[in-house]
Amino acid sequence: MRKLSLIYCLLILVLKANAQQLNSIGLEMVDIKPGKFLMGDYAYGENRDESPAHIVNISRPFRISSTEITNAQYEQFNPSHSKMRGKNGFSTEDDEAAIYVSYGEAVKFCEWLSKKEGKTYRLPTEAEWEYVCKAGTLSPYAIGDRVLPKEFLKNQDIIWEPKPVSLKVKQTKPNAWGVYDMHGNVEEWCLDWYGKYTVAEKMDPAGYTNGLYRVTRGGSHGTPVKYLRSANRAALIPEDKTLYTGFRVVEVTEKLKPTSFMAEPMVKSIVAKVPFKWNLVDKPVFMEPLTYVHTDQVGKNDFMYHHNHCPAVSWLPNGDLLAIWFSTEDEKGKEMTILSSRMKAGDKKWSDPELFFKVPDRNMTGSSLFYDQQKDVLYHMNGVEAAGTWQNLALVQRESKDNGSTWSKPVFANPEHELGNQVIAGMFKTKEGWLVQPSDATPKVRGGSVIHLSKDNGKTWINPAGSLGQTPNFKQGAEGNIIAGIHAGVVQLQNGDLMAFGRDDNIKIDNSYYMPMSLSKNGGQSWTYQATEFPPISSGQRLVLRRLNEGALLLISFTDASITNRKGMQFIRKDGTTYTGYGMYAAVSFDDGKTWPVKKLITDGKERFLNGGGFTGYFRMDGQYAEPKGYLAATQSPDNIIHLFSSALHYRFNLKWLMD
Repeated sequence: MRKLSLIYCLLILVLKANAQQLNSIGLEMVDIKPGKFLMGDYAYGENRDESPAHIVNISRPFRISSTEITNAQYEQFNPSHSKMRGKNGFSTEDDEAAIYVSYGEAVKFCEWLSKKEGKTYRLPTEAEWEYVCKAGTLSPYAIGDRVLPKEFLKNQDIIWEPKPVSLKVKQTKPNAWGVYDMHGNVEEWCLDWYGKYTVAEKMDPAGYTNGLYRVTRGGSHGTPVKYLRSANRAALIPEDKTLYTGFRVVEVTEKLKPTSFMAEPMVKSIVAKVPFKWNLVDKPVFMEPLTYVHTDQVGKNDFMYHHNHCPAVSWLPNGDLLAIWFSTEDEKGKEMTILSSRMKAGDKKWSDPELFFKVPDRNMTGSSLFYDQQKDVLYHMNGVEAAGTWQNLALVQRESKDNGSTWSKPVFANPEHELGNQVIAGMFKTKEGWLVQPSDATPKVRGGSVIHLSKDNGKTWINPAGSLGQTPNFKQGAEGNIIAGIHAGVVQLQNGDLMAFGRDDNIKIDNSYYMPMSLSKNGGQSWTYQATEFPPISSGQRLVLRRLNEGALLLISFTDASITNRKGMQFIRKDGTTYTGYGMYAAVSFDDGKTWPVKKLITDGKERFLNGGGFTGYFRMDGQYAEPKGYLAATQSPDNIIHLFSSALHYRFNLKWLMD
């Protein structure tokens, strides 16, 4: 009996101790003792930011919430968050992790809870988070050693459509320290600005004093298993709100100070700031093609991978040319990074690639560059995913006023991770002074494009067509709210209408298919469709449509949708004879697209063997053959030279050469 009484008393004491762990909003806090651990991992490639592994000392005890903050807990602070319950089918119940919470909102929750309880709550530092997650282990996962148990897995794959699953906390067993859901469920905001690790041993690190992105940890219900490791790092733009991200809190006795140095700048090369004097080129010009993507830097340059594709380009007032593109191993991958190369005024080759833009562990599909001469501003637009793939991108904007040497912090042109934000190179400004940014309406090979429109120099953006709705019927004379064809090129006509050419969604006339043209008389709210005279293009190809300095319209496209069973197009030689040419060509219109009297294969006739990069690979260029495919982008500098970029090559010619 005495033994039973003793057990009963001990049980009561344990229950009382556990009860004391619950705070006023029902949040269970777990005591964490000071200690030393190995932070990070020996990593390379896409995981190189986990390296070098280094020793970290956590010198003070603290308490951490055993679970992520739930809807019921968060909504005591912010009742309006209840409107976010069930968005995209996720997190409807009281005991599910709160999602669609920005970094700033998570910080305000901590401030509210601190004031409410008379204690100090904040987000965990990245070091504290990893210390608790590892719970004394050195293996990739704190639970299951090298393989995470199946009960932790939900949608641990790169998927196009987010599949709703329960985000209830405490549904799987805790780690050895009694903390739940640190591998998966939802990503969690950490206190730190994201930055590189250093090898030195550290005491209570709290990250950098400044930066662009806030650290997130732990992965989510939509994160592949290999990214759920204890050491894996990710980050987000602080204002981002996603269906993958929530947070937990720590209770501390003292505040920590961030490290007294900033994350190193991305652009390392010296950029001239003196305006360049452009001299008009008054004779026909076609220059030797150049390689602007130096793939010999794979493995040497940080963040450069084997697949380099999807360029955007602009001339700059200092005389430089700037080209950007994505570099990745897998186009669906989280490792995708935006790199840049620069050809400085007077140089004859392109610089080695540099890191241009990267939100850590996020897919970055689709980029655009545009220099606005009237405002002296260089715009950069980019897609940013929250998980993987390029389907549900947010639209992000940056600006530079010093030739791309420095950039403003990224801001959201459209913060919703949704269809319609896959940026296409080809931003332009209308005669009304409006910025127009084309984007794909779908991640699929067909299904159309849309435009984003800004009437206040990039401060706010709208999609004139509104909701994408169902894909319209792209037939001759039909009408819909999106452009026919993905990867569309868009121009404004002299009468103010918009005209666009696109890839796929081809229009059939008399048993033959033609590239579609879309026309809008109301600023992109609706479009009518008709066939062009040009052959359709398809996989691995993207066209250019733009207005030249001289006033004419320029189309650059391909004679065939594939490199097998090619039909080619008819071209006229200088002596008036015709021939069949294959590959990349230019067409010029002097009457706003009604007729295209000039058509020319993009070659000077010299035999070359070139590597087009991307999906193109090696090809022969001569008097009859030009580059067979590639993602095209173009800019025309004030000297009237047209700079055309495929997936790896830079072509230079002018209108006089096209007409010669």
